[in-house]
Amino acid sequence: MEKQVQTRIAIYSRKSRFTGKGESIENQIELCRQYIAQDYGAAEDSLLVYEDEGFSGGSTDRPQFKKMMADARGKKFSILVCYRLDRISRNIGDFARLIEELGSLSISFVSIREQFDTASPMGRAMMYIASVFSQLERETTAERIRDNMRELAKTGRWLGGTTPTGYRSQPIEKAASDGKTRRAFRLVFQPDEIKTVRLIFQKFLETDSLTQVETFLIQNSIPSKTGKRYTRFAIKNILENPVYMAADPDAYRYFAGSGAELCAAEKDFDGSHGIMAYNKTLQQHGKANRAREMSNWIVAIGRHQGILSGEDWIRVQKMLERNKSKSYRKPKNNTALLSGLLRCGRCGSYLRPKLTRRKNRDGEPVYTYLCELKEKSRGRKCSVPNINGNSLDQAVCSEIISLPEDGSAFLQHLKACCQALKEDRDDLDTELERLNQSIQNAEKAISNLVSALAEGRSSAASRYIIRQIDEWKEKEDSLEAGIQQLKDRAEIRFLPDEQIEMAADALRSFSSAFGSMTVDEKRCALRSLIDRVVWDGETVSICLFGAGPEATADGGDSTAGE
Repeated sequence: MEKQVQTRIAIYSRKSRFTGKGESIENQIELCRQYIAQDYGAAEDSLLVYEDEGFSGGSTDRPQFKKMMADARGKKFSILVCYRLDRISRNIGDFARLIEELGSLSISFVSIREQFDTASPMGRAMMYIASVFSQLERETTAERIRDNMRELAKTGRWLGGTTPTGYRSQPIEKAASDGKTRRAFRLVFQPDEIKTVRLIFQKFLETDSLTQVETFLIQNSIPSKTGKRYTRFAIKNILENPVYMAADPDAYRYFAGSGAELCAAEKDFDGSHGIMAYNKTLQQHGKANRAREMSNWIVAIGRHQGILSGEDWIRVQKMLERNKSKSYRKPKNNTALLSGLLRCGRCGSYLRPKLTRRKNRDGEPVYTYLCELKEKSRGRKCSVPNINGNSLDQAVCSEIISLPEDGSAFLQHLKACCQALKEDRDDLDTELERLNQSIQNAEKAISNLVSALAEGRSSAASRYIIRQIDEWKEKEDSLEAGIQQLKDRAEIRFLPDEQIEMAADALRSFSSAFGSMTVDEKRCALRSLIDRVVWDGETVSICLFGAGPEATADGGDSTAGE
């Protein structure tokens, strides 16, 4: 006896990567459709289909899965059907939370391959057991992959990823005993880049300062491999990378003493090749990578050349460790409001506050904002004048406070934008009507061609008709994309006059409270309204979120403090 459908039924399908083999997305969906038609007697228009192609089951961070769960919470379906249990998740924790949430939403879950249905207690129990085995299979596979990677690492080959600065990946092909050609990779010098890396190590050994190395590179216009300016952090990453270290006796003793797993005998550390270290970071999906203790590293002799002796590389590490106490700290200025908002109009760098020893008439410490690139390059790469921070902060705050005043440029601009949106909406409606008519014409043309194809017997004519259908289908897809873009624009609602006044009232409340805020509260308030403040040496532009530079303020003495 067929079950009566009360609400809509959802189908979910997933495949880790796109292939033409196995349980494809289409096959999964079709099998689910057949099951639903047989057991529930559901009509086609009562189904909701969610498809994730190219996503792993180890995480629920999948676009269509998220949409499905949002629809579930919106009560858009009462039954969820999938082809196989692991299409939903291979993680027992995620799966258990999913089943619990579906249960709280009164949504039944059905897996047709395993014949599980959470509508029954036995079905729920068996589903949890199957999910445990699914996660075990996934973790066993992952462990096997890690073991294989570990064994490959011991050979010293390059296993892929972003190549270190100064090297590029070169394939090596070798005939195997089974007659097949095997390919491996090794690192070889990238001449221009490796020259820069040598210079970085040389300058750091000379100066014992990341900041001085950074300044030298900026002053001499030496860019990184991506064409950007070197930062202290990028320089530090290069200095800490053992790939540049020669695999010599000093290197062997250093890593052996640190407890690392060494994949070569001491006699093989003869300095003719560089070090290849693996398992240096802990990588977790959705989380920042963390450095592992050196005792967890796998250290092998690479197939590349190093550029630094083991003794010098170890010396660099000791210098870096000693300098940790002198690492960069945020400015201790407790009054500057525009840190992180103020940008240089000449080079695009941030301006940071710098305290002076002077005080103003109110007894407050005087501080200036100075361009970071100007400071780091000693004025060679940017020469924008410093600006008095006390005066600039006051001017910017005054501009923000005056925004809701009657007749202000801000409110006039807001009203003009709303009027423009009204006019644009009329044009959008006309264009939508035209595109919808074009869609109807395309659908009619495709329908006629399909009828002609069904009646035709000539293979040549059939091929021609199929080409015509494809062309019309492409045109239809293009029209539908255009309609969607217009609909997205049409979703912007214009503000009626009373809502504009409500916005002004909210700003007035904000302005009246601004004076009694603490410094931290003022900083947060400014960040909620201001996208950036730009100083070009002559004028200051305040750019609000969603607007261009509508307000300008006099920043005061542009040379004060220096």
